[in-house]
Amino acid sequence: VQLQASGGGLVQAGGSLKLSCAASRRTFSNNGVGWFRQAPGKERAFVAAISWRGDTTYYAESLKGRFTISRDIAKNVVYLQMNSLKPDDTAVYYCAAARGAAAAAAISQYQYWGQGTLVTVSS
Repeated sequence: VQLQASGGGLVQAGGSLKLSCAASRRTFSNNGVGWFRQAPGKERAFVAAISWRGDTTYYAESLKGRFTISRDIAKNVVYLQMNSLKPDDTAVYYCAAARGAAAAAAISQYQYWGQGTLVTVSS
C-alpha cells in the first residue's frame, strides 16, 4: 500500500500551491482521505479531509477559506489547493487514507500514510 504526495516546493508568501496525493485503487477505495502537516518542532496537525465520495469535507478552522481539498475518484487522486500561503504554513504535508469512508480529523482514524512533501513559504 503506497500513497504518493507531491507538489510541494518553495513559494513566496501570498502565493499558491496544489498538492496531489495518488494511491492505488485499493488504498483509496471506500476510504476517506486526509491531509496533515508537521512543522519543525511541532506535532502533526490536521489540515483537511474528504469523504470517499467527495461529498463531505472538513478543514482545520484556521485554514478555512484558504485551503480546498478535492478528489478525482476516477484517477484515485486527492488534491489540496493552498492559496494565500503564509510563512506559518511551512511544513511537511502528509496525505493519509482513513480506516473508513468518512472524512475524519483525528490522526487515529488514519491507517495508511504517504511520505510527505515539503512546503516552504518565504516571507
